[in-house]
Amino acid sequence: MWSIVLMGLAGLLVGGALSFRQQKSPLWVQIVFYFLAGMSLLAAWLLTLPGN
Repeated sequence: MWSIVLMGLAGLLVGGALSFRQQKSPLWVQIVFYFLAGMSLLAAWLLTLPGN
């Protein structure tokens, strides 16, 4: 269940990064959003490993 929530959060973060890109915001803001999306996907993947 939590992995689905984290994947949804990653999608929202990528959408936010793309929105900030379109608004010509600073590059570091986009990088932070992409990084957080990647960490969210990593956490979702780790929750699907056996033994949890």
